[in-house]
Amino acid sequence: MTKPFSQACENNKDPILQKLAPFLADASQVLEIGSGTGQHAVHFAKALPTLIWQTSDLRHNHGGIVSWCEEANLTNLRLPLELDLNNESWPLDNIPVIYTANTLHIVSAKLVEQFFKGVATHIAETGKLAIYGPFNYRGNFTSLSNAEFDAFLKMRDPHSGIRDFEWICELAQKAGLALVHDHAMPANNRLLLFKR
Repeated sequence: MTKPFSQACENNKDPILQKLAPFLADASQVLEIGSGTGQHAVHFAKALPTLIWQTSDLRHNHGGIVSWCEEANLTNLRLPLELDLNNESWPLDNIPVIYTANTLHIVSAKLVEQFFKGVATHIAETGKLAIYGPFNYRGNFTSLSNAEFDAFLKMRDPHSGIRDFEWICELAQKAGLALVHDHAMPANNRLLLFKR
């Protein structure tokens, strides 16, 4: 199988890693939700050899993730688990760190809520959460390109779209998490870091 490739992942993997690495300094394991192509997983697992990077996604995306993982052949990188936000049962419990990138604007608002319910149930008592992607602030787009991207998303799926930062923080708070960093990232994205 030809490995899937995302230019956006290639562009943002190093900026994300620079901010993520200190946050994960004392972590033993990360569950990545929505591993997509698998590029982030390979890059981060290679750079952070002391932690286990567990990939996950919907079943139909596993082939590409497996091809990236098998080619990388890293002892701390795990093949994907099936994780569907529609299902309240997750394949792992007591998770030290949950990471997701470019997912919350793709799934419906209902599934964003389901994501946080799952986090609340399955994250460790001292767990951490990292979310990467575009966000609106006080209901406003941070750039013209984000407004255009939101219109594209809604044309493709009216239930998707760029989420409000304040709403995400509210859902995180209900899940028992507090925001510790809101990092500005390239291409009008953010990296939101939460701790329980």
